[in-house]
Amino acid sequence: MEMEIVYLDGLGDLCLHFIALKLGPKDTAVLACVNKRLRDSAYEDSLWRTFCEKDLNITDAPHDTQGNQTQSFKVAYQLWRESFSMYPWPLVKRVHNCWATLKNWLTLHFPQASHTLQIGASESDIKHLEDKLSVKLPLSTKLLYRFCNGQQLPHHHHTQLGSPLGLIGGYYFYNHLVNVYLLPLSQVIAKTKDFVRHLGFSSRSKYIVVAASSTYIEKLFFLNCITGQLYVGTNNLSTDGEMMPCVSVPPINQRDAMLLWLEEHGRRLQTGIIHLREEAGNVPRINLFPQPPPLCSTAVTNGVQIRASAVFVPELSNLQEESEKYWFSYSIRMSLLSEGHIASRTPLTSCQLYWRHWIIRANDVVVSDVDAEAVIGKVVSTPASRWKRIHI
Repeated sequence: MEMEIVYLDGLGDLCLHFIALKLGPKDTAVLACVNKRLRDSAYEDSLWRTFCEKDLNITDAPHDTQGNQTQSFKVAYQLWRESFSMYPWPLVKRVHNCWATLKNWLTLHFPQASHTLQIGASESDIKHLEDKLSVKLPLSTKLLYRFCNGQQLPHHHHTQLGSPLGLIGGYYFYNHLVNVYLLPLSQVIAKTKDFVRHLGFSSRSKYIVVAASSTYIEKLFFLNCITGQLYVGTNNLSTDGEMMPCVSVPPINQRDAMLLWLEEHGRRLQTGIIHLREEAGNVPRINLFPQPPPLCSTAVTNGVQIRASAVFVPELSNLQEESEKYWFSYSIRMSLLSEGHIASRTPLTSCQLYWRHWIIRANDVVVSDVDAEAVIGKVVSTPASRWKRIHI
């Protein structure tokens, strides 16, 4: 039986298009070097639009790394590859997807905060930081700053309440208000030098400050540039530099700790585990108290909905004291549902808390039992909120 030989350049345009999709961008570029017929097919911009969409989430208009529009998707892809040629391409795609998730959520839900994100830093900017602080940033951290150089908060927000626009967000209970933002490289340099000078840390420790609370309550995040692990300061930070790791990963993955931290934060925002809540002067902020079950418990009694959740407070934790080792804050939110509770055939439009009984358990052990008159709350038409701190 005689078989017919069909050469690659003898195939139709549609077949060549699907073959190029299977080959991927790198091999498609090689295919274009064979002859004019294959080059014309490999240069088809709809093909490169697919590559841009798959690798870089670029779907609307082709653009370079700084957002400037390019003449084609092929040119856009080429500029991206050239700009990040010193980095592993799978890592570039991963970091880009991380920032795409965060920026898309901010654009949809918190545009005021999205406007604080700065354009990516240059390689020379990163080199300047490394020279100033005598460190070498992990590759994934460099890429995070290449795509976005932290946040530049409005100057008029630098008050005791801080800026509400922190990407990482925080929580509020009693007079404890935290709202964390990502530092741009210039502030990383300044705050790291200040940290080394005031806390007596050795300049050879290789810790840099990458995120901080904009409020008067101090909460600092540190990156160890040698191991790549990310840490947050505890209550003993100012006295002996005590920190705890933010990401639990095997040593082989520690150099991506900051990236893992931001990826998890983006996942929680995207899935609705955390979202915006008005607090501290009725200003919306990203609030870290979990919203959906099982991280948030909900019960309805006589038309009143009770929601309870807790968040870890590392800056109040003390790893040297067993009784105060880990601190948490809990949030109790109460609201009268729209259908209300019908008493004496009359729908209720309001209700009042006159007594509360909180039983706080940790590992099935009661650590706090509050049975007393009602707490002072906020009287609003939407669910009232009140925070209280506990420790285990």
